[in-house]
Amino acid sequence: MTSNVEDVILAAAACVILCRRRVKSKRRFWVRPSLRTRGTYSGTTLLKDLAMDDIHPLTGEIKCDGSFKNFLRMTSSDFEYLINQIGHKIGKKDTTFRDAIPVKERLAVTLRFLASGDSYQSLSYLFKFSKQSISNIVPEVCDALIDCLSDKIKVPKYQEEWLQIVDDFNQKWNYPHCCGSMDGKHICLQAPMNSGSDYFNYKGFFSIVLLAIVDANYCFTYVNVGCQGRLSDGGVYANTTFKHLLETSSLNLPPMKVLPGRTSPSPFVFLGDEAFALQPHIMTPFPGTQQKGSQGRIYNYRHSRARRVVENSFGILSAVFRVLRKPMLLEPERAEKIVLGCCYLHNFLRKGQSSSSYCPPGTFDSEDTFTGELIPGTWRVEGQPNGTLLRLKRIPRKPSVLGKEIREEFSMFFTSEEGKVPWQNNY
Repeated sequence: MTSNVEDVILAAAACVILCRRRVKSKRRFWVRPSLRTRGTYSGTTLLKDLAMDDIHPLTGEIKCDGSFKNFLRMTSSDFEYLINQIGHKIGKKDTTFRDAIPVKERLAVTLRFLASGDSYQSLSYLFKFSKQSISNIVPEVCDALIDCLSDKIKVPKYQEEWLQIVDDFNQKWNYPHCCGSMDGKHICLQAPMNSGSDYFNYKGFFSIVLLAIVDANYCFTYVNVGCQGRLSDGGVYANTTFKHLLETSSLNLPPMKVLPGRTSPSPFVFLGDEAFALQPHIMTPFPGTQQKGSQGRIYNYRHSRARRVVENSFGILSAVFRVLRKPMLLEPERAEKIVLGCCYLHNFLRKGQSSSSYCPPGTFDSEDTFTGELIPGTWRVEGQPNGTLLRLKRIPRKPSVLGKEIREEFSMFFTSEEGKVPWQNNY
């Protein structure tokens, strides 16, 4: 009898709790008073004002590095191009309750978020719509950008395309048979919910990993985003489709070829740092400190000189899209879309009408023509804050015997008359 009474009491208490949960507090506002002025001064009006700043009052000439470009990181013509490409994907219909947020403002708030890394609350004060709307708009627009710019990042399918990349590396960086420079970086996140230590990396913060391959012109040819920060370099690389394609000879790389002045054929390779294992198609520097003037020292100089393009690409990426310079207050799935969107926009702006203003002279590292001395690019002068785009953890791995032989062949070529550069002995 007593147990039945207790059951009834517990059931009644549960009903009371459920009823209380169903009662919703009455909303104070349908639209906040601070956001009701969107009709008088909205994001569209702001963009028009910024565009007017770029027009010379006397000549009517439009500048490519004015307020509009500084605000959205691209010229007005490239902005209009993106509107035409993704407008039908991100546009919404007006209803009897309210007017939909215009397509231009949806794209503008996303680009401003990528350019500044401001919080959604801060952007809501600027664009006059709620942070809840912005939190839905940003991932949606990034998805649309990735879809419409899908041809901007692609792994070459034909040998002619690979040979064009190889020729660029040989002409600009004096490294023959090079198909790309590869590296991985940690993208800082807030602690994801219920993730334990999956995203906790060796530096002591939560992150996802961006692994990229770059050509000689600082453009991405392959990107992979989303691996948990706890994974080592081997784990990150093992989770990519690129590794499978490379190991199964599915990349359609050109056949092995003899280097000038040599007798043994050498394969076409990708350049990585010490975080990767030495393999026949992945070259890494000689370990330890090499004596000045030795083959190992000269090879490491030539290797690092060519591999520096990926460091510069990451540098300009975070210098322009400053959302990568601070911890993202997003879940990993949404952070992945943000990073991919930045990478696709990087290639779009490098190859589009904004290329001259996106990467003006002096942006990337350069070298003195006669001495070979490194001249740091402006992205290095600005400095990199702690906690963003950190290297992968370097774990000693057993190198491939064939990889060692191939690296030795490259090192002997770099010290030969056919392969040396005038200033390399200075290093």
